[in-house]
Amino acid sequence: MKIAFLINQTHKEEAYFTTTTMALHALKRGHTILYIGLADFVYVDDKHIDAHVRLINPDTSLTDNEELLEKLKKQPKERISMMDVDVLWLRFDPVIDMHNRPWAPSMGLQFAQLLKKLGRFVINDPDELIQASNKLYLENFPREIRPKTVVTRNYDDILDFMNKQNDKIILKPLKGSGGKNVFMISPNELHNLKQTVEVIARDGYVIGQEYLPEATKGDMRFFLLNGEPIVIDGKYAALQRVQQQGEIRSNIHQGAKAEIASVTEGTLKLVNKVSDKLRRDGMYLVGLDIVGDKIMEINVFSPGALSAASNLNNVDYIEYLIKDLEERVPSFYKH
Repeated sequence: MKIAFLINQTHKEEAYFTTTTMALHALKRGHTILYIGLADFVYVDDKHIDAHVRLINPDTSLTDNEELLEKLKKQPKERISMMDVDVLWLRFDPVIDMHNRPWAPSMGLQFAQLLKKLGRFVINDPDELIQASNKLYLENFPREIRPKTVVTRNYDDILDFMNKQNDKIILKPLKGSGGKNVFMISPNELHNLKQTVEVIARDGYVIGQEYLPEATKGDMRFFLLNGEPIVIDGKYAALQRVQQQGEIRSNIHQGAKAEIASVTEGTLKLVNKVSDKLRRDGMYLVGLDIVGDKIMEINVFSPGALSAASNLNNVDYIEYLIKDLEERVPSFYKH
């Protein structure tokens, strides 16, 4: 197969990214990989979309992610027809381009929508990703699985929400990633609240969430494939992200430590409450962020840490992913 990964920009890719590991596994299983930046599409007409891509043919000599990226970045771009591509996998982070290239994520989704209409296999579903472009997507799921939430740009609204909680709250950008501008506000820190809201609101809406005491133990990143848990040899594709002392953010690249997750019956019941909708929405690969009995966030654009889960559990979830794709794509084009 020809598997194209739609990313922000090649020079922003890192060896530890889940996308890089996916690409390496695909190459070793005999597939051609293509990297497409958000600025690389060409609209020819309503039946033809091209793209300037960096292409690598099947290569089993590449031993690790670093070698793959080194080879990829040396590849000159070539223009190809997207009608010759079997899979377009959307693996970009809209937040990365929010300031310098605000047009890029929306154009990436628009081209992906056109390719879906032209009969290409696109994951995750671009029509639904538009609806899931920020953290409000979570509000489409059952109330009992999500924390109490307010979304606003108004300080008084946040203050009212905090008074109703009578406890700490978490404030963060509605459209954000990577733990940037995430704050915990306690009742004795109200003197900082207005300034904090103003800082976050510079970039758009603010989301306030109730503070869950279980958050002191970090959060669980739990992966779903087509709405179902990924499990190999009884080991679920999940990890516990434990923040550093004095830190509220559980992001790995913010210094959190990845540990083996304790997946309970309660966890699986919680996940089951969102599975059907995620499947209906065409969310092929999803990462849920779970604290206690609540889902704090649904990551649908480019959920990371799947490689870390593989390493912790000593099983290969990425291989599982590529094999599933190999079975799914041929049946898609038969219909």
